[in-house]
Amino acid sequence: MSLISLNNLSIAFGGPKLLDAANLQIESADRVCLLGRNGAGKSTLLRVINGELPADEGDIIRRQGVKTALVPQEFPADWAGTVDNFLRQTSPDDVTLAQVVSQLELDPDAELQALSGGIKRRVLLAAALSHDPDLLLLDEPTNHLDIAAIQWLEDFLLRLRKTLIFISHDRVFVSKLATRVVEVDRGHLHDYRCDYDQFLHRREDVLNAENKEWARFDQKLAEEEIWIRKGIKARRTRNMGRVRDLLKLREERRRRRDRTGQVKLQLGTGQRSGQMVMEAEQLSFAYDDKTIITNLDLRIMRGDRIGLIGPNGSGKTTLLKLLTEELQPTGGKLRHGTNLQIAYFDQLREQLDEERSVKQNIADDHDQVLINGQSRHIYGYLQDFLFTPDRARTPVKVLSGGEKNRLLLAKLFTRPANLLILDEPTNDLDMETLDLLEELLLDYQGTVLLVSHDRSFLNNVVTSSLIFDGSGTVEEIIGGYDDWQRQQQENIKPVEKKEKSKPVRKERPRRLSFKEKRELAELPKRIEQLETEQAELHKSMADPNIYQQGDGAKITGLQERLQAVENELESSYQRWEELEQIAE
Repeated sequence: MSLISLNNLSIAFGGPKLLDAANLQIESADRVCLLGRNGAGKSTLLRVINGELPADEGDIIRRQGVKTALVPQEFPADWAGTVDNFLRQTSPDDVTLAQVVSQLELDPDAELQALSGGIKRRVLLAAALSHDPDLLLLDEPTNHLDIAAIQWLEDFLLRLRKTLIFISHDRVFVSKLATRVVEVDRGHLHDYRCDYDQFLHRREDVLNAENKEWARFDQKLAEEEIWIRKGIKARRTRNMGRVRDLLKLREERRRRRDRTGQVKLQLGTGQRSGQMVMEAEQLSFAYDDKTIITNLDLRIMRGDRIGLIGPNGSGKTTLLKLLTEELQPTGGKLRHGTNLQIAYFDQLREQLDEERSVKQNIADDHDQVLINGQSRHIYGYLQDFLFTPDRARTPVKVLSGGEKNRLLLAKLFTRPANLLILDEPTNDLDMETLDLLEELLLDYQGTVLLVSHDRSFLNNVVTSSLIFDGSGTVEEIIGGYDDWQRQQQENIKPVEKKEKSKPVRKERPRRLSFKEKRELAELPKRIEQLETEQAELHKSMADPNIYQQGDGAKITGLQERLQAVENELESSYQRWEELEQIAE
């Protein structure tokens, strides 16, 4: 018997149903990742499973004696006191609590407010594990954790050997942990009993099949609509059955829940900056006798995409503020290049006014906004970032974390910039938006400075990285996170840049863009069409009658078309091979 079974579960909060007759079975030892767009209902589902939230319809069947525990995404706002005091309020068993505190390497006397994000996450995990749950539920457990804390959590959960349901948009974390992927999509739960990498391929097949089915349905509906408009003859008694079928088709189309659209990201590069964007010589910063940055030599050139990697509190955000002159260094020099236009994504979202509406945060009380030199209506622009007109009129304080990050990107992209500074832009963003942001940055012609704890994002985007060790020392390496790890494992000293010289660029293996993925999916069909036409042309030209007719123009036309088809066929095969090699 399953640990927990959801049967025809439905729940809504005034709008479309977050869960619509959803079904799911959780088996012992499963590690299930819940995926889906921001606002799809993933956190709601965890709360329903944990018994915190009743469903509107349907049943939850639990194996007798099954215990669940939820590790929430957010820390309590009123946290105070010691770790021990907090855990004793939540744990019914002192012996179990002592074991968990030891297992998670916690200091029971530590003050909660003084803890790092990673240790706070351990405290929440300890509170859940102290109940010895059969099923552990985790809502975005990696959010705001640095890479070391994420890796510790990965290893701990793998050793824990408990049944897990977790929500995460960290692709490396999901790849390492998930044995099953369940996608929450338009109220339904799609269960892929496979790991994350297999899920990506299977989901693509499912979406392609859905697109084809919808295309056939829409074509039939269009044909029937044409038929009904032909006149009174279509509505005679002998055709009423067809009329009733049309009404059913209309109702089915009305009930269809289209997929949430993709975010449309566009960023104007503005004026071309100088070849040298920034140069720091012996740059240092300290306060209260604590060294944050010490003697940093750095030259940033136009087109660089630099990742900043290191533990929380190691000085990454401080360096960004020094480079943008928001902070003044306590030692050394900083020089900016010419024509510099900076856009700054702030991880604390301080550029957003929580009390004002989404629309007002972008355009005040105006109806138009200037994007890439062209005027656009504010509601049309916000729809590019998945904000409906109704959502655009709501105050920012009611938005989810993912919506706030999308709004900050929307605000950032209203002004042209040739230097893009992104401090933790990936928090709370769903995977589809992450993919689009990656593609935007890869195509961006300006310069990028990027702070992120998303290892996959760093690997896919940056050309070089600054490594912070927490002591004030910053070292530069070529490549992303995996390149840094490889250098550490091989005990190779990071490549040092020559004085005032641009670092040697390392070619990064690139991924297929969304356009290329579609092209790769469509190429086999196109090749099949060309081969069919090629065979028909050969057949026509092998017919003696065509030469007996003496129609020279027709013969020439067939020969020219055959040559064109063969040329396109050759280039299609070549393109298919190129895309397949990138995809491998």
